[in-house]
Amino acid sequence: MTLFTFHFAKVKIAKAVNALLRPPTGEKVPGLIYAECMSKMTLGAPILSPARMQLRHLTMFAAWESHAAIDDFLDGTQLGRAFATGWHVRMAFLRRWGHITEFDGLPESVGEQDPEAPVVAVTLARMRLPQVPRFIRWGKPVEELVRDHPGTTLAAAAMRLPRTVSTFSVWTSQREMVEMVRGHSTVPQAERHAAAMVERQRKDFHFEFTTLRFRPIAEYGEWEGRTNIIPSP
Repeated sequence: MTLFTFHFAKVKIAKAVNALLRPPTGEKVPGLIYAECMSKMTLGAPILSPARMQLRHLTMFAAWESHAAIDDFLDGTQLGRAFATGWHVRMAFLRRWGHITEFDGLPESVGEQDPEAPVVAVTLARMRLPQVPRFIRWGKPVEELVRDHPGTTLAAAAMRLPRTVSTFSVWTSQREMVEMVRGHSTVPQAERHAAAMVERQRKDFHFEFTTLRFRPIAEYGEWEGRTNIIPSP
Protein backbone atom coordinates (compact mmCIF):
# COMPACT_ATOMS: atom_id res chain seq x y z
CA MET A 1 0.00 0.00 0.00
CA THR A 2 1.29 3.44 -0.91
CA LEU A 3 1.69 5.73 2.10
CA PHE A 4 1.55 9.51 2.05
CA THR A 5 3.10 12.08 4.37
CA PHE A 6 2.84 15.80 4.90
CA HIS A 7 5.71 17.44 6.81
CA PHE A 8 6.29 20.81 8.50
CA ALA A 9 9.69 21.96 9.80
CA LYS A 10 11.58 25.15 10.49
CA VAL A 11 14.93 24.99 8.71
CA LYS A 12 17.81 27.25 7.73
CA ILE A 13 17.18 29.33 4.61
CA ALA A 14 20.00 27.63 2.68
CA LYS A 15 18.48 24.20 3.35
CA ALA A 16 15.00 25.43 2.39
CA VAL A 17 16.23 26.90 -0.90
CA ASN A 18 18.13 23.72 -1.71
CA ALA A 19 15.03 21.59 -1.05
CA LEU A 20 12.87 23.86 -3.20
CA LEU A 21 15.34 23.75 -6.08
CA ARG A 22 16.36 20.10 -5.70
CA PRO A 23 13.63 18.13 -3.92
CA PRO A 24 14.33 14.49 -3.03
CA THR A 25 13.65 11.89 -5.70
CA GLY A 26 13.22 8.14 -5.80
CA GLU A 27 16.62 7.86 -7.48
CA LYS A 28 18.33 9.25 -4.37
CA VAL A 29 15.90 8.17 -1.64
CA PRO A 30 14.98 4.47 -1.69
CA GLY A 31 11.25 3.88 -1.32
CA LEU A 32 10.25 7.43 -2.22
CA ILE A 33 7.70 7.61 -5.02
CA TYR A 34 7.29 11.38 -5.30
CA ALA A 35 7.96 14.45 -3.16
CA GLU A 36 6.90 18.08 -3.47
CA CYS A 37 8.80 20.59 -1.30
CA MET A 38 7.19 23.99 -0.70
CA SER A 39 7.34 27.02 1.56
CA LYS A 40 4.56 27.32 4.14
CA MET A 41 2.02 30.14 3.93
CA THR A 42 -0.48 31.35 6.52
CA LEU A 43 -4.00 30.95 5.19
CA GLY A 44 -5.78 34.27 4.80
CA ALA A 45 -2.66 36.38 5.39
CA PRO A 46 -2.31 39.67 3.46
CA ILE A 47 -0.76 39.06 0.06
CA LEU A 48 2.17 41.41 0.71
CA SER A 49 3.24 40.21 4.14
CA PRO A 50 5.96 37.97 5.65
CA ALA A 51 3.26 35.46 6.58
CA ARG A 52 2.34 34.91 2.93
CA MET A 53 5.55 33.03 2.11
CA GLN A 54 7.59 31.77 5.07
CA LEU A 55 10.79 30.58 3.45
CA ARG A 56 12.24 29.01 6.61
CA HIS A 57 9.02 27.06 7.25
CA LEU A 58 9.47 24.18 4.83
CA THR A 59 6.77 21.68 3.95
CA MET A 60 6.88 18.43 2.02
CA PHE A 61 4.08 16.31 0.58
CA ALA A 62 5.29 12.86 -0.38
CA ALA A 63 4.27 9.37 -1.45
CA TRP A 64 6.18 6.32 -0.19
CA GLU A 65 6.41 2.58 -0.63
CA SER A 66 6.53 1.79 3.10
CA HIS A 67 6.87 3.05 6.67
CA ALA A 68 10.47 1.80 6.62
CA ALA A 69 11.25 4.07 3.66
CA ILE A 70 9.90 7.08 5.59
CA ASP A 71 11.92 6.16 8.69
CA ASP A 72 15.10 5.70 6.66
CA PHE A 73 14.63 9.11 5.02
CA LEU A 74 14.07 10.83 8.38
CA ASP A 75 17.02 9.07 10.02
CA GLY A 76 19.49 8.79 7.17
CA THR A 77 19.39 11.99 5.08
CA GLN A 78 20.20 15.62 5.89
CA LEU A 79 16.82 16.86 4.69
CA GLY A 80 15.05 14.03 6.50
CA ARG A 81 16.76 14.85 9.78
CA ALA A 82 15.67 18.48 9.36
CA PHE A 83 12.07 17.38 8.86
CA ALA A 84 12.37 15.04 11.86
CA THR A 85 12.72 18.12 14.08
CA GLY A 86 9.21 19.23 13.09
CA TRP A 87 5.88 17.45 12.65
CA HIS A 88 4.44 15.08 10.09
CA VAL A 89 1.39 12.92 9.53
CA ARG A 90 1.32 9.54 7.77
CA MET A 91 -1.80 8.87 5.73
CA ALA A 92 -3.69 6.32 3.64
CA PHE A 93 -5.40 7.44 0.43
CA LEU A 94 -9.20 7.69 0.35
CA ARG A 95 -10.34 9.81 -2.60
CA ARG A 96 -9.09 11.88 -5.55
CA TRP A 97 -10.88 14.64 -7.41
CA GLY A 98 -9.30 16.41 -10.36
CA HIS A 99 -6.06 15.74 -12.20
CA ILE A 100 -2.37 16.27 -11.65
CA THR A 101 0.26 14.30 -13.53
CA GLU A 102 2.17 12.94 -10.51
CA PHE A 103 -0.96 11.25 -9.08
CA ASP A 104 -2.75 10.05 -12.20
CA GLY A 105 -2.37 6.45 -11.03
CA LEU A 106 -4.64 6.94 -8.02
CA PRO A 107 -8.25 5.75 -8.29
CA GLU A 108 -11.11 8.17 -7.75
CA SER A 109 -12.04 6.42 -4.50
CA VAL A 110 -11.18 3.38 -2.41
CA GLY A 111 -14.82 2.74 -1.48
CA GLU A 112 -17.08 3.39 1.49
CA GLN A 113 -15.80 5.91 4.04
CA ASP A 114 -16.96 6.82 7.53
CA PRO A 115 -18.35 10.38 7.41
CA GLU A 116 -17.63 10.89 11.13
CA ALA A 117 -13.97 9.81 10.97
CA PRO A 118 -11.12 12.37 10.95
CA VAL A 119 -9.77 13.22 7.51
CA VAL A 120 -6.85 15.11 5.98
CA ALA A 121 -7.35 17.10 2.78
CA VAL A 122 -4.51 18.12 0.48
CA THR A 123 -4.87 20.21 -2.66
CA LEU A 124 -2.08 20.52 -5.20
CA ALA A 125 -2.24 22.80 -8.23
CA ARG A 126 -0.13 24.19 -11.06
CA MET A 127 -1.14 27.79 -11.69
CA ARG A 128 -1.85 29.52 -14.98
CA LEU A 129 0.29 32.57 -14.25
CA PRO A 130 -2.03 35.11 -15.99
CA GLN A 131 -4.85 33.85 -13.71
CA VAL A 132 -3.00 34.57 -10.44
CA PRO A 133 -4.90 37.85 -9.74
CA ARG A 134 -8.26 36.08 -10.19
CA PHE A 135 -7.06 33.18 -8.07
CA ILE A 136 -6.08 35.51 -5.24
CA ARG A 137 -9.41 37.34 -5.42
CA TRP A 138 -11.48 34.16 -5.18
CA GLY A 139 -9.05 32.07 -3.15
CA LYS A 140 -8.34 34.35 -0.20
CA PRO A 141 -11.94 34.22 1.15
CA VAL A 142 -11.77 30.42 0.91
CA GLU A 143 -8.47 30.44 2.83
CA GLU A 144 -10.15 32.41 5.61
CA LEU A 145 -13.12 30.04 5.62
CA VAL A 146 -10.91 26.96 6.05
CA ARG A 147 -8.58 28.66 8.55
CA ASP A 148 -11.42 29.77 10.82
CA HIS A 149 -13.68 26.74 10.41
CA PRO A 150 -14.45 25.01 13.75
CA GLY A 151 -14.00 21.64 12.06
CA THR A 152 -10.26 22.10 11.37
CA THR A 153 -7.48 21.41 13.86
CA LEU A 154 -4.70 22.59 11.51
CA ALA A 155 -4.93 24.42 8.20
CA ALA A 156 -2.10 25.84 6.11
CA ALA A 157 -1.09 26.65 2.57
CA ALA A 158 2.20 26.20 0.77
CA MET A 159 3.80 27.24 -2.49
CA ARG A 160 6.81 26.73 -4.71
CA LEU A 161 7.47 29.48 -7.20
CA PRO A 162 6.49 30.05 -9.88
CA ARG A 163 3.43 27.80 -10.33
CA THR A 164 2.84 25.29 -7.54
CA VAL A 165 0.34 25.96 -4.74
CA SER A 166 -1.07 23.61 -2.12
CA THR A 167 -3.33 23.53 0.90
CA PHE A 168 -3.29 21.15 3.86
CA SER A 169 -6.08 20.80 6.40
CA VAL A 170 -6.93 18.37 9.20
CA TRP A 171 -10.65 17.91 9.88
CA THR A 172 -12.39 16.44 12.89
CA SER A 173 -14.74 14.61 10.52
CA GLN A 174 -15.15 14.00 6.82
CA ARG A 175 -18.74 15.23 7.12
CA GLU A 176 -17.64 18.69 8.26
CA MET A 177 -15.15 18.94 5.42
CA VAL A 178 -17.75 17.97 2.80
CA GLU A 179 -20.26 20.43 4.25
CA MET A 180 -17.65 23.19 3.94
CA VAL A 181 -16.93 22.29 0.32
CA ARG A 182 -20.63 22.35 -0.59
CA GLY A 183 -21.34 25.57 1.29
CA HIS A 184 -23.54 23.94 3.93
CA SER A 185 -21.52 24.75 7.05
CA THR A 186 -23.17 26.71 9.86
CA VAL A 187 -20.56 29.50 9.70
CA PRO A 188 -20.74 33.05 8.32
CA GLN A 189 -20.46 33.24 4.52
CA ALA A 190 -20.44 29.47 4.23
CA GLU A 191 -20.84 29.68 0.45
CA ARG A 192 -17.31 31.01 -0.18
CA HIS A 193 -15.77 27.68 -1.25
CA ALA A 194 -18.74 26.69 -3.41
CA ALA A 195 -18.72 30.11 -5.12
CA ALA A 196 -15.00 29.84 -5.89
CA MET A 197 -15.54 26.41 -7.44
CA VAL A 198 -18.24 27.82 -9.72
CA GLU A 199 -15.83 30.56 -10.79
CA ARG A 200 -13.11 27.99 -11.39
CA GLN A 201 -15.43 25.97 -13.62
CA ARG A 202 -16.25 29.13 -15.57
CA LYS A 203 -12.57 29.85 -16.22
CA ASP A 204 -9.90 27.66 -14.67
CA PHE A 205 -7.16 29.18 -12.51
CA HIS A 206 -4.89 26.16 -13.05
CA PHE A 207 -3.71 23.90 -15.83
CA GLU A 208 -3.59 21.02 -13.32
CA PHE A 209 -5.44 20.70 -10.03
CA THR A 210 -6.31 17.89 -7.64
CA THR A 211 -7.90 17.50 -4.23
CA LEU A 212 -6.80 14.41 -2.32
CA ARG A 213 -8.49 13.04 0.76
CA PHE A 214 -6.67 10.82 3.28
CA ARG A 215 -7.24 8.78 6.40
CA PRO A 216 -4.64 9.82 9.00
CA ILE A 217 -2.66 6.86 10.34
CA ALA A 218 -0.28 8.48 12.84
CA GLU A 219 1.40 11.79 13.62
CA TYR A 220 4.96 12.40 14.81
CA GLY A 221 6.70 15.32 16.50
CA GLU A 222 5.26 18.74 17.18
CA TRP A 223 4.56 21.92 15.24
CA GLU A 224 4.67 25.38 16.83
CA GLY A 225 4.33 23.82 20.27
CA ARG A 226 1.37 21.63 19.30
CA THR A 227 0.97 17.87 19.48
CA ASN A 228 -2.10 15.63 19.07
CA ILE A 229 -3.18 17.62 16.02
CA ILE A 230 -4.96 14.61 14.54
CA PRO A 231 -8.36 14.16 16.23
CA SER A 232 -9.17 10.83 17.87
CA PRO A 233 -11.65 8.73 15.83
